[in-house]
Amino acid sequence: MATILVPDQVSAVEDAEALRKACQGWGTNEKAIISILGHRNAAQRMQIRLAYEQLYQEDLIKRLESELSGDFERAVYRWILDPADRDAVLAHVAIRKTKPADYHVVIEISCTRSPEELLAIRRAYQARYKCSLEEDVAAHTSGDVRKLLVALVSAFRYDGEEINARLADSEADILHNAITKKEFNHEDVIRIVSTRSKTQLMATFNRYRDDHGTSITKNLQLGESGDQFLEALRTTIRCINDPKKYFEKVLRNSIKKFGTDEDGLTRAIVTRAEKDLKDIKELYYQRNSVPLEQVVAKDTSGEYKAFLLTLLGKED
Repeated sequence: MATILVPDQVSAVEDAEALRKACQGWGTNEKAIISILGHRNAAQRMQIRLAYEQLYQEDLIKRLESELSGDFERAVYRWILDPADRDAVLAHVAIRKTKPADYHVVIEISCTRSPEELLAIRRAYQARYKCSLEEDVAAHTSGDVRKLLVALVSAFRYDGEEINARLADSEADILHNAITKKEFNHEDVIRIVSTRSKTQLMATFNRYRDDHGTSITKNLQLGESGDQFLEALRTTIRCINDPKKYFEKVLRNSIKKFGTDEDGLTRAIVTRAEKDLKDIKELYYQRNSVPLEQVVAKDTSGEYKAFLLTLLGKED
C-alpha cells in the first residue's frame, strides 16, 4: 500500500499558483512546496506541471531546480517526474555517472517494475537520451554481466498468473545443477531468469527450496569471492522473488552505513511511496525493531528530512 496522503479534491491551477508564489520573493517557501507536491499522486503532479506551463510559460521542473538545492532538490526532482521518465533518469545516472556502472539500479528497475512499466521506461529513455536503454547498458558493461543486464532490460515477460508446474520442477533442477557446478553464468540460467514470468519464477524458486532444502539465494552467497556476476544474479533473483524484502534491505543499507546513502534512501522512498512503501515500512519495523520514520528523521535534516517524512506519511 502507498504511504502518501492525498486530499480528496485538488485543483491543479490553484496548486500551480501556490507553487509560483512559493518561488517568488526573498527566499523560497520550501514548506509550501512540500505541502503541495508531497501530497499529490503522479497524475496530479503531471496536471500541476501542465497548468504551471500554461499559466506562466515556464517549466515547473526547471524552476524548482533553480530554487532548490542539494538532496532536497534531487528528491523533489525525482518525485515530480512522470514515473517512467524518473526511472529512465535513474537508469541513466546509474549507467553513465559511475565507474563501473551501478548495475544494481538497472536490475532493480528491470525486475521490480511490471512488463508494461518497463516498456514505458524504455520508451522514455529513448525519448530523453536519443538512444535505447539496451544500447547504453551494453556500452557500459561487459562480459557475463552485460549478457544478463541486456537480457533483463530487453524483456517483456508474460504478466499473468498461470503456472506450469512441470516447467517449474525441471527449471529448478537446471538452476540447481548449474549452481552446484558453479556455472552461474550458464546460458540457461540467464535465459530462465530473464524470460520467465515472475509468477513462474516464484514457483521455480519455491520448487528449488522444497527439493533442495534451502533457498536459491542462500546457495548464491558470495562468500569471499566477490564475483560480480554472482552478485548481479543474486540481486536479480531477490528483486523478482520478493521486491518488498529487497527494498527493505536497500533502505537498511542506506541508513546503517557510515554516512547516509542519500541516493539509495531517496530512490527507495520516492519510487515506492505510491506503491508498497507502507508494507516495506512494516517489514522494516519487523526486522529492525524501530520505525523507519524515526531512523530517517535521525539520519537526515532540514527540508530533505521533511520531504521524505511527508512521503512516508508522517509530517515532521
